[in-house]
Amino acid sequence: MDLGAGESYTNPTTGANSGDDIPQTASSSSVCKTLLLIQSDDLTLKVQAAREIRRLTKTSKRYRRYFSNAVKPLVDMLRCNSFESKEAALLALLNLAVKDERNKISIINAGVLGPIICFLQSENSTLQDHATASLLTLSASSMTKPIISASGVIPQLVDVLRKGSSQAKVDAVMALYNLSTYKGNLNLILQTEPIHFIIDLLKSCKKSSKTSEKCTALIESLVCYEEGRTALTSEEGGVLAVVEVLESGSLQSREHAVGALLAMCQSDRCKYRETILQEGVIPGLLELTVQGTPKSQTKAQTLLRLLRDSPYPNSELEPDTLENIVSKIICQIDGEEQLGKTKEMLAEMVQVSMEQTLRQLQQRALICTPADLSSSSFKES
Repeated sequence: MDLGAGESYTNPTTGANSGDDIPQTASSSSVCKTLLLIQSDDLTLKVQAAREIRRLTKTSKRYRRYFSNAVKPLVDMLRCNSFESKEAALLALLNLAVKDERNKISIINAGVLGPIICFLQSENSTLQDHATASLLTLSASSMTKPIISASGVIPQLVDVLRKGSSQAKVDAVMALYNLSTYKGNLNLILQTEPIHFIIDLLKSCKKSSKTSEKCTALIESLVCYEEGRTALTSEEGGVLAVVEVLESGSLQSREHAVGALLAMCQSDRCKYRETILQEGVIPGLLELTVQGTPKSQTKAQTLLRLLRDSPYPNSELEPDTLENIVSKIICQIDGEEQLGKTKEMLAEMVQVSMEQTLRQLQQRALICTPADLSSSSFKES
C-alpha cells in the first residue's frame, strides 16, 4: 500500500470508514437479498440496496468481500439521471474500495472513472465532494495510479483544489499526492500549475495536520523541477508557508518542508539562498538539528551549511562545526528580532546537545560494571 491517508481516512460527508470491526457472523440471506436487489430493474430497490451495501461495508472487511459482485451494477447506477441513485452508488463504491485492493481494481475496470470525472466537473457540490473522496481512496493503490492518471483526471483534481469545498480541497491534494508517487505523474501535475492552490491550502490548514503533511510532501516533489521552484518563489508568501511548517508542523511535515528548501538550495544555491534566509528559517533549522527525525536532522545540517556565506570549510583553525556555520550566518542576518531569536536558538541547541550527551553518559554508567567503565567508557565517549 502506498499511502495510509487514502485508507484510514474518514470523510465527514460520506461517513466512509476503514475500521476493522468485522462481524462474527454474517447473514448470508441478507447478503443474497441485497445482491438480488442491486441487480433488479427497479431503481428504487437498487438505491435501497446500495444504501444497505454502504452501511454493511462501512467498518467490515468481510462484507467488502461479500459484496464485491455488486461493483458492476453500482458503477452502472452512476450513469442514471437520478441524483439519489448516483449518490447512493458512489458512497457504496467508496466503502467497498477502502482497504480492499481487489475491489479498487474491479471498480476501476468497471468504468468508474468516466462518471467520476463528470462529477468532478459537476455544479452539484455534493457529487463533486463524493467523487473527490472516491479518487482519494482509489488512488491509494499502486495498481490503479497509472490508470487513473491516464484518464486525464489530474487537471480536474487541480480544479477542485482551486474552487471546491474545504473538504474536497483536502481530498484533492491528498489524491494528487498519491498520484505524484507514480513515475511520470509529477510532470502531468506541474503542467496544471497547482502551486498557487497548494500554498493557499497550506496557509489555511493547521500546520500539524495531515493536510499540511501532504501539501509539503507534494511541494517537496514539485520543487525538484525548475518550474516548481519558480512557481513557489513567485508565489507571495510561498517560501514563508514552507518555513512555517518547518517550525511548527508534525515531524513528517517538517521533514518534507526542510527537504523542499534543501532541494531548492542544492539546485541553485546563489539563486535561492537569500530568499530562504529572508523568511527566518534559521531558528527552525536549529531546532530540527536536535529534535527532528534522523532524516530531518541530516537535511537541516546540510541546508545550514549551504546557507552560510561560503560553501567551503572556514579553515583548519576554525572547524566546520554546526556552531561555527550558524555563527557565520548570524553575522549576515538583518533585523534585531530574527538575530536575537537565532542566537537564543543556537544557545538552546548547544544546551540540549550537552544534556543529551550527559544523559547518554549516565545511562552508560548505569548499565556498565566498574570493570567495563575502566576499560571502555572513555573510549566510547
